[in-house]
Amino acid sequence: MLRFDDLQLFVRTADLGNLSAAARRLDISPAVASAGLKRLERQLEVRLFNRSTRSLRLTPEGELFLGHARLALQSLDDGRQQLAGSRVGISGPLQLSAPSDFGRNTLLPWLDEFQLAHPQLQLRLLLGDRVSDLFRDPVDIALRYGAPDDSSLVALPIATGNRRVLCAAPSYLARHGEPQTPEELAGHNCLLYMLGGRVHERWRFQDGKREQSVNVTGDRCSDDADVARRWAVAGFGLVYKSWLDVAGDVQAGRLKVLMTQWQGESTPLNLICAHRAQLSKPVHLLREFVQARCADLLARAPWAT
Repeated sequence: MLRFDDLQLFVRTADLGNLSAAARRLDISPAVASAGLKRLERQLEVRLFNRSTRSLRLTPEGELFLGHARLALQSLDDGRQQLAGSRVGISGPLQLSAPSDFGRNTLLPWLDEFQLAHPQLQLRLLLGDRVSDLFRDPVDIALRYGAPDDSSLVALPIATGNRRVLCAAPSYLARHGEPQTPEELAGHNCLLYMLGGRVHERWRFQDGKREQSVNVTGDRCSDDADVARRWAVAGFGLVYKSWLDVAGDVQAGRLKVLMTQWQGESTPLNLICAHRAQLSKPVHLLREFVQARCADLLARAPWAT
């Protein structure tokens, strides 16, 4: 089995280009360093460095192994930090992306509560309906509706039973009446928003095994889904939104769910990250916390009663 100190010596020697300098940095004698490097080469059955009296440079095999050695040391260090974190609580930055409406009006107070319980955690929240590039954008994880388009991303379920609901403000319904069927939406002003640059104008409903899709129109459209919800609350028309986005407005009486005999399309909420190495203890705790809060809202959904 490869020894941790031998791997550490190898990486430090490669970084410094000098075995004696690496020995001094690790506070060991040159003889111990030389023996450790020879032991590692013997175990790997390759020569890692080309040595001369004046220079020390990596062999092709050494360059190939260097990346693996760095990853192994980093993984061990991450494990050590997680163990330390489990004893003293969670801390450090956590960069999170979330949809505009869910983030502002539902998630934000939850995050206040979560950070109050973990005061050493530094939250960085990015809100928007544009899908974040988790390989390039400055985020660790994202909360997103639906499965990711990129199958290489890791998706963990948060609220699998979430659905869209058709809503309107009491003031709008007093003027225009309530639609009873999807066909009647043609006679109403439907408030639209764009997802990924595409207008979300095809609304889908299900009545038992019967499914129906309708193309709707309206005089307002925004690239921010929160704006569409605000227009609906102000009484400008109908909105077709995730239950998690509008549950607070419905419970407060600002919006009313319509056509409850028709179920809206499934809109699961997932936690997305680029790779499983990002599923740290803070991420797991945040996922469990948000999952529990979403479950409370889903228990009060129209289809759950």
